[in-house]
Amino acid sequence: MLKKILLGLAVIIAIPFVAALFIQSDYSVTRSVTINKPVSEVFDYVKQLKNQDNFSKWAQMDPDMVKTYRGTDATVGFVSAWASENPDVGVGEQEIIAIDEGKRVDFELRFIAPFEATEPAFMTTEALQTNQTKVDWGFTGHLNYPMNLMFLFVDFETMIGADLQQGLDTLKVILEKE
Repeated sequence: MLKKILLGLAVIIAIPFVAALFIQSDYSVTRSVTINKPVSEVFDYVKQLKNQDNFSKWAQMDPDMVKTYRGTDATVGFVSAWASENPDVGVGEQEIIAIDEGKRVDFELRFIAPFEATEPAFMTTEALQTNQTKVDWGFTGHLNYPMNLMFLFVDFETMIGADLQQGLDTLKVILEKE
């Protein structure tokens, strides 16, 4: 009888680990907004990493967050770092790794605490009309096995997408006021 109970427990414990073998481990999220300003004006604003402090939901979650910067903003190699005791913010840094002037800025996000991860992100601008610009903000991520099991319980794409969209909506308000 004890063998059957132990075998049953082993099967119950093994099921999630086997299931995780068949669950995605990557996710990708992109959100967009249309801003009634010329593409050059919008791009000049979004390529400056310090400006994310004005519109990013994450940058505004902790008013006591310590922020430091290295390098020249709006250039490849510029790093914006943050440290917060709020576990929803944590500790990390973001570096500009590529700029396609007027079109795209690529970032590398390096999360240090409460978890470690390095993930790519980007912002793109596209002229829709002379005074109208489409901005995309995207983020991709990866969860290693067996942590990818979390995809069954947490919809990262919806959760992160809502935060990106809130930031883009704030960006629109800021730029259209100017």
